[in-house]
Amino acid sequence: MRCCFSAHLPALAALSAFPGPCEVLRSGARLAPALLRSASAAVRRAASAHPDDLTAVNLELVTLTEDRAIITWYTGIPGTNDGMGHPLPAITEGEVVYGTHPAHLDRTASEGRPTAHHQVELTDLEPGQTYYYQARSRGVAATPTPLHLVRGNAVGTSAFGFGSGGGPYSFTTPQPPPGRHLLSVALCNDLHLGETTAGLVGGLPLLRGVVQQPGRAPYPELMGRALVEEARRRGADLLLAGGDISAGGSAHDLGEARRILDGFGTHGQDYFVVRGNHDRSRDNTFRTAFPVADSPGYFARDLGGLRIIGLDTYAKSGNGADAGGLGAEQLSWFRARLREAPDQPTVVFGHHPLTVRDSVFPVTRGQQLDRRQARALVDAYAAAPGVFLHHAGHTHRNKRTVLARAPHVTHQEVAAAKEYPGGFTLLRIHSGGYALNHYKAGDMAARQWGERSRRVAAGLWPHHALGRSVTDRNSVRTHDLSGVTMLTGRE
Repeated sequence: MRCCFSAHLPALAALSAFPGPCEVLRSGARLAPALLRSASAAVRRAASAHPDDLTAVNLELVTLTEDRAIITWYTGIPGTNDGMGHPLPAITEGEVVYGTHPAHLDRTASEGRPTAHHQVELTDLEPGQTYYYQARSRGVAATPTPLHLVRGNAVGTSAFGFGSGGGPYSFTTPQPPPGRHLLSVALCNDLHLGETTAGLVGGLPLLRGVVQQPGRAPYPELMGRALVEEARRRGADLLLAGGDISAGGSAHDLGEARRILDGFGTHGQDYFVVRGNHDRSRDNTFRTAFPVADSPGYFARDLGGLRIIGLDTYAKSGNGADAGGLGAEQLSWFRARLREAPDQPTVVFGHHPLTVRDSVFPVTRGQQLDRRQARALVDAYAAAPGVFLHHAGHTHRNKRTVLARAPHVTHQEVAAAKEYPGGFTLLRIHSGGYALNHYKAGDMAARQWGERSRRVAAGLWPHHALGRSVTDRNSVRTHDLSGVTMLTGRE
């Protein structure tokens, strides 16, 4: 089953989804340095064959809050190949040394067990403080995923250590959102239950996709369960799943998705789901699996003063590869809801994004909501100061955009739950603002699949999916949310 960029398409429909020549050239120019660096690294790995050698790669600063940071990397055996150009895992210890001066890394954090898929969490950090760090395994410093070659940075919020082999790298912790913490919401999308091959992008023959290793659980189920477990562990009170819950809308896959999400809580109370283009079916199995009383597929709920609005962004006929659409009735309903209470703190979520700016891949306008309808939503936001967040999926990337027409609204695309980087974004609501932080699933099997699936799009997937800067996956904004109260029974 192909992903959202896929084409289960008749020939004429496929043409409308193809990028234009300018988009292809722009993406090629952005990705060329990364391709050259990857090729150079492969040559260096092939030249090393000593059995005691170790390679520590793919260093990423995934999560950055006011008091903690989560850093991941992979250790492999140089000169080996798992059949997909990736070194076989080297099971070893991992640690991060860090401090407030690059020449004095006087603190250490470690995992407590050997692994090849390292995930170290630094805690008790000070807000607004710059830290320098180096991750290492068996004395070998980890080198970063080279996102800085396409105007991103995988390892921190500054260019310190740019071009060096192992750092130290740096980041600066943000200030916490103002006011008292009220509740936390897990934002996720693109679970794709039933999918068996990740990364069949646009049907392109050179991108063969990535499958799960034999004997392991199907990766959408594995990643879905890990997401639910991690969201609970990170303190999520609610969960919003923004579409493409299944790979093709089958009753079996949607039923399995329901069983997985029920592990978080009760549908319609603890978690809410909207439909994506992959969830469409002739017999409307999605609404059978996730029924919403008195709703045609979109809804509004008041949860302790926080209004949640769920949109069906593929309320149309089509093959799923074209732009999303709300329909006139849903758009009219949406505008009326905002006019009723324009100042009420509001989160809107739906599958298709309102914009697809700054993609390193040639993502076309067909990957977003219909342009006129997207403009209508933004115009409605401009007159509703209580709206502060629009959560979308579909593009399978972490991308934060502040809407120029409605600058009080953050438009947050969240990477797919089913594959690299895997996981969700946690929205932490305070009385005076909010934070958005991306978390990879911590389950070891999920880490293994996350590392394997980073080879989607011939290994270039991280340049698209992780987020081209730390702020694309971790941010803080002020906003008056004092009208929100803690949910009953969750204090």
